[in-house]
Amino acid sequence: MMDWEQKNAEDGRLVILKELAQQIDGRLNEVSIQHVLDAFAIKRSRQWIRTQLLKLKELEAVRVSEAGTVMIAQITSLGRNHVERREIIDGVSRPSDDA
Repeated sequence: MMDWEQKNAEDGRLVILKELAQQIDGRLNEVSIQHVLDAFAIKRSRQWIRTQLLKLKELEAVRVSEAGTVMIAQITSLGRNHVERREIIDGVSRPSDDA
């Protein structure tokens, strides 16, 4: 059985991927991602967000770069396929059918 913290992290990763998929260039910085997560009542620190971005990078759902001290995520084709329900990435919540 999954604990609340793990489920919250997987939900947060899905929110991140969905928001990246909506961007024209598929990219957002960690500050913008924090605002999006806040809107979904996932109020977490920038360090928590960085951890999720690195996990998504490990899962090959995003590419990560840095501009100064700010982390920038860009969705990959695998990440987009997950959002569009073409592929499933373990460690990321599945999008709902009404998404």
